[in-house]
Amino acid sequence: MSTKEKVSEELLLDEETVKQNEIVLFNDEVNTFDHVIETLIMACDHTPEQAEQCSLIVHYNGKCTVKTGEYNDLKPRCSKLLNAGLSAEIV
Repeated sequence: MSTKEKVSEELLLDEETVKQNEIVLFNDEVNTFDHVIETLIMACDHTPEQAEQCSLIVHYNGKCTVKTGEYNDLKPRCSKLLNAGLSAEIV
């Protein structure tokens, strides 16, 4: 094994793994598309296009992952979704 391969191997072992969580948004029969879109823009920093796509995925598939990241970042975002009357959870 060459020196270059040994150094690369050691670097890979030293990388820190961070657990990524997801906010999953669930469909409901109460909220309008406009409300869901506006809330995703506000709570998850989505662009209008992202928020619209997520709202359509939720409508047709029943759920959609709307944000991925560390739990501490996702918790207040999920709380905003819940306070706006949407159904969401962190998984």
